[in-house]
Amino acid sequence: MKYPLDKFREEIENSLTVALTDMGINLKEIKLEVPPSPDIGDLAFACFPLAKILKKSPVDIAEEITRVIQPKRWVKKIETDRGYVNFFIDEDKLAKETVKLIRELDEQYGGFEKKREKVIIEHTSANPNGPLHVGRARNPIIGDTLVRLYRFYGYNVEAQFYVDDLGKQVAILAWGLKNIDPSILPEPLRDKPDHYLVRFYQKAYQLMEEDEKIAEEINEITRLCEKGDKETIEMVRSAYTKALDGIKESLKEIHVEFNSFIEESRFVRDGSVDKVVSALKKSKYASHEGGAWYIDLKEFGIKGRDTRFFFTRSDGTTLYATRDIAYHMWKAEQADILINVLGEDHKLEAKQVEIALKILGVKKLPKVVFYSFVTLPEGKLSTRRGRVIYLDDLIDEAVERAYEEVKKRRGNELSEDKLRKIAKSVGIGALRYNIIKIQPEKDIVFKWEEALNFEGNSAPFIQYAHARACSILRKASPPEKIDIENLKHKQEILLIKTLSRFPIVVRDACLNNRPHLIPSYLFELASQFNQFYRDCPVLKAESEILKKERLALVDSTRIVLRNGLHLLGIDAPEEM
Repeated sequence: MKYPLDKFREEIENSLTVALTDMGINLKEIKLEVPPSPDIGDLAFACFPLAKILKKSPVDIAEEITRVIQPKRWVKKIETDRGYVNFFIDEDKLAKETVKLIRELDEQYGGFEKKREKVIIEHTSANPNGPLHVGRARNPIIGDTLVRLYRFYGYNVEAQFYVDDLGKQVAILAWGLKNIDPSILPEPLRDKPDHYLVRFYQKAYQLMEEDEKIAEEINEITRLCEKGDKETIEMVRSAYTKALDGIKESLKEIHVEFNSFIEESRFVRDGSVDKVVSALKKSKYASHEGGAWYIDLKEFGIKGRDTRFFFTRSDGTTLYATRDIAYHMWKAEQADILINVLGEDHKLEAKQVEIALKILGVKKLPKVVFYSFVTLPEGKLSTRRGRVIYLDDLIDEAVERAYEEVKKRRGNELSEDKLRKIAKSVGIGALRYNIIKIQPEKDIVFKWEEALNFEGNSAPFIQYAHARACSILRKASPPEKIDIENLKHKQEILLIKTLSRFPIVVRDACLNNRPHLIPSYLFELASQFNQFYRDCPVLKAESEILKKERLALVDSTRIVLRNGLHLLGIDAPEEM
């Protein structure tokens, strides 16, 4: 699929390639920049790198290029400016093609053709020992947005949750359920299986720290699981399954779902982990100490106090990272592209797994998107000691605060059911948007006044722009097909140019794993739409034909806002 801006760029690249070849220059890649203002051009070519080769000033080179290249189908005008060649798009053609394409493609606008490659995106993968907490809320939201982006870009995507069913956290839960009398525990905070079970985990964790005998019993459960003892693995599975059900329920509330849940224990049971250990032991990088085997990572550029990556313990059992290697070897056989979403505290472990995979000759290595944790203004949170704010609490708070905001604005006009429905869309949208709009590697302090702001860079602001477009179209709708001939106002053109950029933003966000580009774009689009609405009367346009064309532009904006919100897992309400 070639969108209008792709055709514009391609035309410039082809013209520059011919012109530069005639000047004796063969560039492997034509680099084009977006000028700081559309007043000076839509795309620009910098001549500075050519000055040394041609022994001419960038200004003279730009002038020479401009004399050779003539405007064609998409390029309307070419100008030079201090060593840059600036290209202006044919705005009439862009308006006609963009509005037509958006309305024809509808839900597919911004997407790309189906690809043969399969992508596995592993995200969330939280310990199934209780509810998800706020600190880790970023993982499922980033992961799910990437899943949506890759699918929209045309890939066959499988969203995977890697279930740590062999680790100490689920062993603590299993011991607690077996040994703790529920009558001594506080009442669960809500009627959900993960909230019921986390009480056993927290009490067992406390007892484990106080009593060495209990700690040893829990360690024995872990050891038996790691050795593949079927009875113990089944006991642990029966303990964590309901907690996992509760986690799934919470994730569904914020529109996150998975295609598959892959249990860590399967790679112990099917012998994959043993094969990994055997192969790593044979590598020239392996050594052992007191029966425990490790790889010295100094040769791979890893520095620090201890550069040893232990892949077995002295008793022969494996570690989480060892089993993770087996999981990644299996994933590499299932898909063409592997994406992992991990907290920044997993950077060393991710590097260890990557190095081990290289040693084992695995070609398909995972691309990792690391994220910083979410905190609330009150400070950091702890899961183990019970001082925690759960994702469920955050969801409830978001919806309740959104309800108060919507009621303040529309309480006298809408039914209670409608108020609640809109509040849920706004609240969940605010939660997802406020987390995804920040680059994954940057810290987030979640603030309600930002998340639920109807005027600033927030989900409600964009949802409101969509609802406004729907409101206009309820009063009058454009013809199914209409040629755009009369949209010449500066604000109309700026809006059309913004709409035309959506596929370019989708491509960049997907191929570079930068999901935060989508909210940034949607904020710009909603802002441009509001300015268009202010400056260009739609229902009271100067003529009937202008009214119809502006209605088609409103319809195009509605489609792109909806498609963009869908990529973020956010509802696009028709009324707010």
